[in-house]
Amino acid sequence: MAPTQANQINASSFRDPTTAWLGPDKRWRLIIGSKRSQRGLAILYRSKDFMHWTKAKHPLYSTPKNGMWECPDFFPVSKTKLLGLDTSAIGPDVKHVLKVSLDNTRKEYYTIGTYNVSKDIYIPDDGSIESDSGLRYDYGKFYASKTFFDSAKNRRILWGWINESSSVSGDIKKGWSGLQAIPRTIVLDKSGKQLVQWPVVELEKLRTNEVKLPSTLLKGGSLHEVIGVTAAQADVDVAFEISDLKKAEVMDPSWTNAQLLCSKKGTSVKGALGPFGLLAFVSKDLKEKTAIFYRIFKSHNNNNKYVVLMCSEQSRSSLNPDNDMTTYGVFVNVDPLHEKLSLRSLIDHSIVESFGGKGKACITARVYPTMTVDGDTHLYAFNYGSESVKIAGSAWSMKTAQIN
Repeated sequence: MAPTQANQINASSFRDPTTAWLGPDKRWRLIIGSKRSQRGLAILYRSKDFMHWTKAKHPLYSTPKNGMWECPDFFPVSKTKLLGLDTSAIGPDVKHVLKVSLDNTRKEYYTIGTYNVSKDIYIPDDGSIESDSGLRYDYGKFYASKTFFDSAKNRRILWGWINESSSVSGDIKKGWSGLQAIPRTIVLDKSGKQLVQWPVVELEKLRTNEVKLPSTLLKGGSLHEVIGVTAAQADVDVAFEISDLKKAEVMDPSWTNAQLLCSKKGTSVKGALGPFGLLAFVSKDLKEKTAIFYRIFKSHNNNNKYVVLMCSEQSRSSLNPDNDMTTYGVFVNVDPLHEKLSLRSLIDHSIVESFGGKGKACITARVYPTMTVDGDTHLYAFNYGSESVKIAGSAWSMKTAQIN
């Protein structure tokens, strides 16, 4: 299993084998990320003994014009249970996920579809694509991910790499660059159209000093400090409820790019329903802050349908102009008419991993504030919209993990 003159695979375009799976014919299979010109490829290999591998005549799947596929991942998900599946699982209650990391954009995309076992090909569901309008595990800094099946607890675990926001010179000064995200469980949403992620339950063992946030009305323009937690190392899990959606701003049909919309409508832009959410790594004078927030819009062609935008705004996260302070965003598939807007943020010194809509949307940010390095940092819930919003939930200080 290697690039050769015979298979005409470029050695620099042959990367990152997946976990192998066993087919009904008792042959092992795995895929390798590659490309041919600008066509991304999931090259398929088969083996009878797990030692000698033969390249298949056709790839498991390929797509034109998106370049090299790094760190491909291919795994089954259950249509009926919120549990992980062994990588070799097949059957009528199983869908498959193909994830690729695009070297051209340094972003990851996944599709959900069907694995045709007899033909050894993958067929994405209609509308499932690998592009900026496709599905992503994480809409912030998250790349080169892989999953594995935890057979002890029947769950699939996702690992991902978080790259830096600091400059190269800053990385050299720190002496390190990049780290792993908190591991997440991953399951198929009940809609069958996307995945849902959540931090592994073991993380909760690090929780201490719970601060309960009783149901509180955040009036328009209000700021509420969360006191009693270590704001630089915290786990915050809250939900927002809006009783009257009638005053929501109408969604312009041209607003199709969530990240651009979040950049255009940051926390300084007052709306009716939003921005509201959390402020992390806040300096005493509020000059530095990282905002994770929601906005709610009314559909332009249906007054009873709403669009929920989730943003992670880093534009005011640091006074150091050398840092990357990109703002990220995603449209979250939740209905504020019938459900609360949940938001969980894991805050750890230079990282904020946020999970919206109970894990339907995730955004990871790296921030390097200059004024809170000595621990004088604050945490707030806020509502800068004109209409009131209810908030309730809990926050915990987090102990430092002991790594064996």
